[in-house]
Amino acid sequence: MSLPILSLILFAPIVGVAVILCLPQTAGRMIKMVAGGAMWICFALSAIMFMNYDWRTGGVQFTEIAAWLPDAGASYHLGVDGISAPLTLLMSVVGLSGVYSSWRIDKRIKEYFVLFLLLVAGVAGAFVARDLLLFLLFYEVVVIPMYILIVVWGSTKRVTKEYAGMKLVVYLLIGSGFMLAGVFSLYVLANPAGQRTFDMAALAAQGLNGAIAPEDQIVSFFLMMLGFATLASMWPFHYWSPDGHAGAPTAVSMVHAGLLKKLGAYGLLRVGLLMVPVGFKFWAPMMAAFATVSVIYAAFICLTQSDLKYMVGFSSVSHMGYIVIGIATADVIGLNGAVANMFAHGIMTALFFSMIGHVYNTAHTRDIKDLGGLAHQMPKAAVGFMIAGMASLGLPGLLSFIAEFTIFTGTFETYPAVAVVAISGIILTALYVLRALADALFGPRLAKWDSLPDLKLPEMVPLVLLSAFLIFFGFFPSLLMDVINSGIEPMTPLLAKIKTAATLWGGL
Repeated sequence: MSLPILSLILFAPIVGVAVILCLPQTAGRMIKMVAGGAMWICFALSAIMFMNYDWRTGGVQFTEIAAWLPDAGASYHLGVDGISAPLTLLMSVVGLSGVYSSWRIDKRIKEYFVLFLLLVAGVAGAFVARDLLLFLLFYEVVVIPMYILIVVWGSTKRVTKEYAGMKLVVYLLIGSGFMLAGVFSLYVLANPAGQRTFDMAALAAQGLNGAIAPEDQIVSFFLMMLGFATLASMWPFHYWSPDGHAGAPTAVSMVHAGLLKKLGAYGLLRVGLLMVPVGFKFWAPMMAAFATVSVIYAAFICLTQSDLKYMVGFSSVSHMGYIVIGIATADVIGLNGAVANMFAHGIMTALFFSMIGHVYNTAHTRDIKDLGGLAHQMPKAAVGFMIAGMASLGLPGLLSFIAEFTIFTGTFETYPAVAVVAISGIILTALYVLRALADALFGPRLAKWDSLPDLKLPEMVPLVLLSAFLIFFGFFPSLLMDVINSGIEPMTPLLAKIKTAATLWGGL
């Protein structure tokens, strides 16, 4: 396609920001409609891009290149492959759902939607960037609007919003510092002076041909891992995440869990595995071990939670553990499952937080024990909770099932013990999800909630849209998996080359 569709996807939210800035603060409904229109355009273009991606050919498609910083070897280079195409679609789905989950926002509406659209644009740019410096720019952009959105529009249910926002920023900035150190060491080491480039394909080629010494790769990836694993909320770098969810407004929690954490996992795969593969392989067993701890530890914490947001926040940490385990396998099957689970978990957790947000906005509580029998008053919201809960369990017929099954298949081949322990996390997930759904939705009817409104038309958009993706790809998983595999399969020579490389357990 000659249409610069990726630039249009990227700039749709930014154009929405520009239009909103021209509107008066009092035009609240118009501001919301502009934000919704911008994200509908972004979603439509992302869907067109995804449907027109030729997975049989594979490779990078819809490429756009323009000069940017030639002296540094950086360019405005956009493109998607089988990995980034689904994640770009995920960005638009969650971003669009987030706008309609924010329909009840009535405080400083103009500033809220400007910051939210900038947050979504930052995520979009990171997924479509094919230049490493451009990727880093968008990667870092997301922190500032996140912080402001939390401290201004957040809640203080268990922690103050100021504490939640500051904790998030401190953790992510420290992680980013390590990540930037690793990336720029890669930039310096990959090519001789005067020939340096930020082009991702060129850097990946240097990683494949061994231009960077193994010991340098090990150090570079370790630094990157600290940054990307923090954003992915992998244990023990996860402490910012549950409090961040608890303090954040609904749509920000949706983007936080549905997109930002996936950006961390995407960085481990796109930058770590492809550009410093020997370093990746060296630390992979440790990543798998830490991710397994994430799965089990966070699931046990979920069993103790009565706050719905904290439960889903820790559940998100647990599910991200599965994704990191899949990436750590450095196996085609495991990597396919990891990317598929990025998509599935992003949709599922966004649906969860959207429903929780509606309940909290109307009932002013997130306590499971206080909400008993809520399905009587909110049957539509109860449907959303049920679909999200069943997806969290990996129920057949929903996308999460095939994604997690694929991860476990790949993990059994690489880390059998990890696979056995990680699978036990499904049992724990069933315990806390079914307990929460039973207590919050299907207990005795409480008369005090009879006045609560169910989902209205704007709030129905996230329910219908997110549920549709979980169910559609659950019944037709090949439509997603074929695209993902077209991005993973070309890694086969690289994965074969590093198969016998030294690991942390095996030494240098």
